[in-house]
Amino acid sequence: MVRHILDHDGLLGIVLIHQGLEALGPLPEPYRVGMLARMVEYETLPDGRMNITVMGIDRFNILDIDTVSQPFLLGTVETSPIELPRMIQVHRKARQLSREILAYLKELSRDNTDEIDVSNFSPPDDPMSLVFLGASLLQIPPTEKQPILEAPSVFDMMDIVERLYRRENGLMRTINATGELPARRAAWLN
Repeated sequence: MVRHILDHDGLLGIVLIHQGLEALGPLPEPYRVGMLARMVEYETLPDGRMNITVMGIDRFNILDIDTVSQPFLLGTVETSPIELPRMIQVHRKARQLSREILAYLKELSRDNTDEIDVSNFSPPDDPMSLVFLGASLLQIPPTEKQPILEAPSVFDMMDIVERLYRRENGLMRTINATGELPARRAAWLN
């Protein structure tokens, strides 16, 4: 697949797998919303595998999937731009989200034995950059992040990310206040 991308325009669609496996079996069924990306860098490893770096360009909806012509999925897609409504409300929501992200990073660094210093971290001012950075920092399963990508506007995306941060921050405060051993025991009993 990567060779095909390199031989053509360097564009690829990134979608989360809804059902199936990434490899070793029939082609998987993806979610219907994904991100168009451009391959900006690649490295071929001695064993033939590759490390690639991509940059997201635009969100898309899958219209049709071709499972026959290649050993990987090909799709017909249409772009689905993310709305940027009500700038005042978006910037207010961005300030709230920035506070939640900082609280999350402080809780993570508090529990981290490597002593991560987040005192100089400042979230981006751009709402789109903030929501994508915020989503990428969350240490939760990708299926919980999919609704962020599917939200119609940056305001709705920030709202989802902020709710996830409030939940995660509450859990981490409880775990950090309880202590590691009792928290593990309680999680094991659940």
